[in-house]
Amino acid sequence: MSLENLQHNINHVAIIMDGNGRWAKMRSHPRVWGHVRGTSVVSDIVQEADDLKIKSLTMYAFSSENWSRPQTEVRVLFNLLYKFLRKERERILKNNIRFRIMGDVTNLPVQTQTLISQLEQETFYNTGLNLTFAFGYGGRAEIAFAINKFIAENPGKKITDEDLSSNLMIPELGDVDLLIRTGGDHRVSNFMLWQIAYAEMFFTDTKWPDFTVTEFRYIIEQISKRERRFGAISATDNLASNIIIARENQKIIRVQDV
Repeated sequence: MSLENLQHNINHVAIIMDGNGRWAKMRSHPRVWGHVRGTSVVSDIVQEADDLKIKSLTMYAFSSENWSRPQTEVRVLFNLLYKFLRKERERILKNNIRFRIMGDVTNLPVQTQTLISQLEQETFYNTGLNLTFAFGYGGRAEIAFAINKFIAENPGKKITDEDLSSNLMIPELGDVDLLIRTGGDHRVSNFMLWQIAYAEMFFTDTKWPDFTVTEFRYIIEQISKRERRFGAISATDNLASNIIIARENQKIIRVQDV
């Protein structure tokens, strides 16, 4: 499979962008230095996802647990989000990208909330890449949100899997096909817990500021080679099972004929 002409079967990619602080510390810089460097990587990966015709890209920018970080770091993250959106606004509009924030942004500065709202409205009818930043987000909180929303609208009715899926914060994003986590840790950190039920997962030791378009494309290529079974067995195993069953049935028929 050529990386210059990459074919894939992945519609929704979710990324946990981890390792910024450790990347900076390894270089004797403050943690915020890693976040600053990481924003340029976000730009590169968004562009590459768009070029690869991936339908949805969801990036974990700030979890609900991140509020416990030092306030100086939190303020830097707020500022970086604002600067990123201002810088990328023109490209987002030009490339027909649909932009949304998933999570609680009420604690963001007013100017950032205004910019988010403006960009969401400006891109509402765009039909290209669905770009979502999870900010002030937690997977458990989203599931609770969906359940409470359903109960409020359907009192006394039992909730099904389909009901919960359709009441998530952005239900049209659908399930995640591929979850990537940078930074070396092998955990999902309360990210899109419902949507990653059958996702393929790729954990890389590369810290987010060092993550490249080349590695992103490599991961897409490798995951596209996997056969996703969704709890069933592979086509090869299924064929083998059918052959064995057919042979056993033939033996039974022969015994009965005797």
